[in-house]
Amino acid sequence: MKEIDLYNPMKRFLENQGYEVKGEIGECDIMAVRGTEDPVVVELKLSFSLDVLLQAVNRLSISSVVYVGIPLSCRAFRKRRRRIIKLLRMLGIGLILISVNSKRSRVEVVLDPGEYRPRIHPKRREQLLGEFERRRGDPMPGGSGRRRGMMTAYRQNAIRIAQYLTENGPTKASVIAHAIEESEVRAILYRNVYGWFDRLGGGVYQISPRGIADLATWTACSQAS
Repeated sequence: MKEIDLYNPMKRFLENQGYEVKGEIGECDIMAVRGTEDPVVVELKLSFSLDVLLQAVNRLSISSVVYVGIPLSCRAFRKRRRRIIKLLRMLGIGLILISVNSKRSRVEVVLDPGEYRPRIHPKRREQLLGEFERRRGDPMPGGSGRRRGMMTAYRQNAIRIAQYLTENGPTKASVIAHAIEESEVRAILYRNVYGWFDRLGGGVYQISPRGIADLATWTACSQAS
């Protein structure tokens, strides 16, 4: 398939809606005009790429009605469909899928251009701001990856508890909470998410063998700032 194979199906689709359509007008692959409306500009590409995105953004200086036209079979689009549509919506660029075959061609408008108004998720934002406030220092440089696990505020508190038990031996949860001034000690010990603590009874806990092994790995990271 060549880009020119996408042209005729796209041209027929626009002409059926009353547009006069011409190809290769200046830097535009397709320009369609209908009365006094903003012209429709379509950039044709065989695959979705940064190049076609940059071209489409550049065409916004010509018209507010700009589309990217790609084959329906485009793998790059199919793999990241939701993300690509979201990105184009943010940029105010439309998307058209074109199916080309010998018997019948089909054009599908997936997204029309329009002003983007992002949807705010207050609950998610509050969760992130809460984590930001609770986390001590800056233990995880951005881009460092998550394969080893995240140094969250929760993990930092679990490390502080493990350190206390290492230094002081088996201790009641209430004593640890008072010593490290942390109200979530009981919940962290009870849930034991990382398997670092052993419950001895009567509200007394000690560090587990796994906790001893993991503590050395995480201590240096928890103290970074």
